[in-house]
Amino acid sequence: MAYPSATLNVMTAAARKAGRPLVRDFGELENLQISMKGPADFVTSADVRTERILIEELSKARPGYGFLGEEGGAVTGADRSHRFILDPIDGTVNFMHGIPHFAISIRLEREGQLVAGVIYNPVTDDLYYAEKGHGAYHNNKRLRVAARKELNSCIIATGLPMMGREGHDKALKETTAVMATTAGIRRFGAASLDMVYVAAGRFDGFWELGLKSWDMAAGIVVVREAGGMVTDLEGGQDMFAQGSVLCANEHLQPQLLKLLKAA
Repeated sequence: MAYPSATLNVMTAAARKAGRPLVRDFGELENLQISMKGPADFVTSADVRTERILIEELSKARPGYGFLGEEGGAVTGADRSHRFILDPIDGTVNFMHGIPHFAISIRLEREGQLVAGVIYNPVTDDLYYAEKGHGAYHNNKRLRVAARKELNSCIIATGLPMMGREGHDKALKETTAVMATTAGIRRFGAASLDMVYVAAGRFDGFWELGLKSWDMAAGIVVVREAGGMVTDLEGGQDMFAQGSVLCANEHLQPQLLKLLKAA
């Protein structure tokens, strides 16, 4: 059994508290207040409230830390060496359509380095967490990436650009190339959960373009601590600047990178 650090306890407690109202909202979707933020990009009252609860709870336990949230943007704290990156609901469209596949995502940076991540699906009560140098866990069970070495036996996950977003042609070319080489592709609609599924060995790899830092921040920590490799789609470490991510085990990541570059 894993014994989380004080930092992870703070992060998981905040995620669980923010998740309780989401479970109620999920059961009453017809009453949920929804507004348009852009083409096929929705923000709900639940997103805003969840981020507010996360900031309130994390600030109580770690006063002075900064924040970067999907809804509220950047907030500089008195302690400039620490910052939480928040995605209150990763998979908002799933949430709005009654699909129980979405998550609260929290990552902690120290001096600009990723040190801890928590991803929590409140409907299923699945908690994924990791701290640098201490392994990755799912509900206290240690996580390890799958050990497959050949793409023809692998299931690979991806994300596809929504209406109004750039990159449709590129995404289709990449998907076609991966479909022709693997056992199958999955598109579940929540990047953070796709990444922890790689960490858990459920998916053998995951790639996506057009992501923001809060979409993948916590997942990067979890995959790395589960023994996986994480890069951008150029093979470098500029995932946030590039807005892209590719993760898999050490055998498959180079194969996928080569395949996606060729596409």
